[in-house]
Amino acid sequence: MELAYIPSPSRGVIHLGPVPLRGYAFCIIIGVFVAVWLGNKRWIARGGRAGTVADIAVWAVPFGLIGGRLYHVITDYQLYFSEGRDWVDAFKIWEGGLGIWGAIAFGALGAWIGCRRRGIPLPAYADAVAPGIALAQAIGRWGNWFNQELYGRETDLPWALHITSTADGRMPGYYHPTFLYESLWCVGVALLVIWADRRFKLGHGRAFALYVAAYCAGRFWIEYMRVDDAHHILGLRLNNWTALVVFLLAVTYIVVSAKKRPGREDVVEPGAQPSDGDGDTAAKTEDGGDAGTEDAKAEGKDADAKAEGKDADAEAEDADAKDEAGSAKQS
Repeated sequence: MELAYIPSPSRGVIHLGPVPLRGYAFCIIIGVFVAVWLGNKRWIARGGRAGTVADIAVWAVPFGLIGGRLYHVITDYQLYFSEGRDWVDAFKIWEGGLGIWGAIAFGALGAWIGCRRRGIPLPAYADAVAPGIALAQAIGRWGNWFNQELYGRETDLPWALHITSTADGRMPGYYHPTFLYESLWCVGVALLVIWADRRFKLGHGRAFALYVAAYCAGRFWIEYMRVDDAHHILGLRLNNWTALVVFLLAVTYIVVSAKKRPGREDVVEPGAQPSDGDGDTAAKTEDGGDAGTEDAKAEGKDADAKAEGKDADAEAEDADAKDEAGSAKQS
C-alpha cells in the first residue's frame, strides 16, 4: 500500500531573473497584510479611525522582525557561531528562523512607541490586533513548509510530511507536520479570541492576553513533538518552558485585570467617536446616519412648528381686533 503524505516543495525560492522570490518571505508578508486588515476592521468597530492600525504597524512590524530574529539567533547560537559556521548567516532572515517570543515582545515595544506618538492606549490597540496576529502566524508557518523545517517525529499517518532535503543534518523521511498543526491551531486561536471578545466584551488588553494564553497552550504540545535540535532544561525544550511561563503570566493578567479594570474602554483614540460597548460607535444610528444630525433635524422641526403656531396665534389676534373695531363702528 502506497503511503499518503504531504509533499514538500522541491525548492523554497524561485528566481525571476536576478531577483529571488522566496516562499518564506511571501508567507510573512501576506500574514502582515492580513493582520493589519483585520486589525483595522476591529479598531474601527471599537471607535478608532481608519488607518491608525497601519500607522502603528509601521513601528511594530520592523521591531517584531528584529526581535524574532534576535530570539532565534540567541537561542540557537550554535547554528551561526560554532566551528565551521559563518556568523554572517545570522543576518539572513529570508532563510528562516524567527522566534515568536522575541517577535511579540519587540513588536509590542514598537507598537507602544507608535501608540504613544498617537496618544492611544496600548492595551486597546493590542486587543484589536490580537486575532490578526494569530492569523499572521498561521500563514507565516507555511513558510516553514517551503524551507522544509519545523517538523516532528517520524510517522506513517496519511498526513505525514515528506522531507526530502538533507541540508543542516536533515534526514529524508515522513514526519509529523508540526508546522501544519501550529497553523491550524493559530486559526482556532483567532476564532476563539473573536468569539470571546464579542461574547464577553473584553477590554484593557484581555483579548490580547487570551490570544497569548491560547497560543502557548498549543505551542507547548506542538513543541514537544519537534525533533530538531534545541536546548533542554530539566528534560523539556527551552520553548516548552517559555510557553509555560508566558501562559501563566497571561492567565494571571486576565484575572487581575478583570478585577481592577472591568469592562471595556469607552474611547480608544483621541478625537474619534466613543464606543457603545458592543463594538460599534455610539454616534451611529441604525440607518447609518449620525445620531447628532438626526437630533438636530428633530429640533429644527420642533422650532418650525413652534414658529408656525406663533404666526397662527398672531393672525387670530389680528382678526379679533378687526372684529372688535367693526363692532365699535356699528355701535
